[in-house]
Amino acid sequence: MQAIEVSEYGDSSQLAVTDADLPEPDAGEVRIEVEAAGINFADIMQRRGVYPSGPEPTYVPGMEAAGTIDATGEGVGLDEGDRVVAMLNTGGYAEYATANAQMLFPIPEGMSFAEAAGFPVQFLTAHSCLFEWGGLEEGETVLIQAAAGGVGTAAVQLASNAGAEVFGTASTQEKLDLASELGCDHPINYTETDFREVIDEETDGEGVDLVLESVGDDVFERSLDALAHFGRMVTYGVASGVPAEAENRRLLFENKSVSGFHLGQASYHDPSKIMKAVPDLTQGLTSGDLEVILGEEFALEDAADAHQYIEDRKSSGKVVLRP
Repeated sequence: MQAIEVSEYGDSSQLAVTDADLPEPDAGEVRIEVEAAGINFADIMQRRGVYPSGPEPTYVPGMEAAGTIDATGEGVGLDEGDRVVAMLNTGGYAEYATANAQMLFPIPEGMSFAEAAGFPVQFLTAHSCLFEWGGLEEGETVLIQAAAGGVGTAAVQLASNAGAEVFGTASTQEKLDLASELGCDHPINYTETDFREVIDEETDGEGVDLVLESVGDDVFERSLDALAHFGRMVTYGVASGVPAEAENRRLLFENKSVSGFHLGQASYHDPSKIMKAVPDLTQGLTSGDLEVILGEEFALEDAADAHQYIEDRKSSGKVVLRP
């Protein structure tokens, strides 16, 4: 079968097409014939070699794969031909992938494989950061960094549907228009405007109740500046590649809190805390209250181009690979 391998850490050129053996499912696993594989920024960080506890080369990247069950291991009560999307540790950038049967989601009727590949990581991350970790309530204000990205587009919809006033940052007018269409009340072009100034003006200097932060570096510190007294920030990524720190003295005197969220680690240590959101999310996607926002689609063999496209900040929504 065709797969994409990372043989050593580095830039997008390290993603190479290879012929690999067809994987066999172990007990409790299924094999999926992959129709669409989701790309996450974590894949890029793993390829660079800066992802904590990430895979070591040589490996096949990919944390999300949507397709049909092709074979089942012992003890799996699913059928060949079932349409599913899986959360994986690695292995999604391939024509076939094996997955733990407990980390599968049935694909709702009417949802495409590409849309399904944009569901698990984005929506479970957004929901967890907003509600389980962030404690967002109706009538509160929230700032979502990278509001036109995969997690960002999910978070804007969820926050807006929950009755929050939404601020969101993006780098182009096209991305700002997308965020606005999804429910962002205050789209902010961070290349032209300091988001703190907009928030100060719109909140009479009070700041927002919650920030979803995924960039690190100075954006982390400036996001703390944008928080109201008793505000909360949930950090779930380091897209800049530069980790940030919160000074405890500042948190103490300003009564602000910072929480970290990592979907993979949370799912490993307490999957019920993450998976309890699935029924509501599935219902929202089925009813049309929520929408997976698809960006560009690339052929599997063009995975390097897809990574570079994201790194160049050209993407909106979910970027997927199609074997």
